[in-house]
Amino acid sequence: MDLPFDPGDPLAQPTRAQIFAFLVERRAPVGTDEVADHFGLHPNGVRRHLERLEEGGFVIRGRLRGGQGRPRDSWTLSPDAHPGGHRPRAYADLAAWLARSIPANRNRLREVERTGREIGAQLSTDPPEDPVDGFRQAIAALGFQPALEVKAEGGFTCTLRNCPYRDAVRENQPVICALHRGITKGLLDELDPGAELVAFEPHDPDRAGCLVEVASPRTR
Repeated sequence: MDLPFDPGDPLAQPTRAQIFAFLVERRAPVGTDEVADHFGLHPNGVRRHLERLEEGGFVIRGRLRGGQGRPRDSWTLSPDAHPGGHRPRAYADLAAWLARSIPANRNRLREVERTGREIGAQLSTDPPEDPVDGFRQAIAALGFQPALEVKAEGGFTCTLRNCPYRDAVRENQPVICALHRGITKGLLDELDPGAELVAFEPHDPDRAGCLVEVASPRTR
């Protein structure tokens, strides 16, 4: 059954929804001109779409520096984004069935985490100027709604305010959390090779609040 059209939802407009999906896929700051070039649209029209997404809380506006001239707008996914619509239920069912099929023994969990680490490395895009912000953007793109607290001595803690894997976690939390822990390590490998994951605390997937703690080289 089709979802009802909601004219108040910024993602109800097809081009805007495609732009949002592009930003989700990139997981890094993207300039207005780059978005326009990707879709073959005029930058002014794209800017209006992006500003509408900003008003709806889906994206955050920043500034791109470098080169000549004034800094240009950049756009990244907001950690508080709540995309409208739903994926077909079969995707969630498949994830839960796969989670149920994997035994949570020690050897298998190590394999799952190792695979997650490979996935996390693949999820990383071009190295950002700020590795911490790059981590936030990547985790936000996965749907975790991260809240980061940077430590004065280096490193950071990250509270995950949403669990996009909750259905699968209910089936087999050790396996899904091992996969996510590996993904987190893989992201850090690429974004900040000197950083270390020192704590990874899973919580109830329905309440969320999982905690990730990362130490920088100078704090160890």
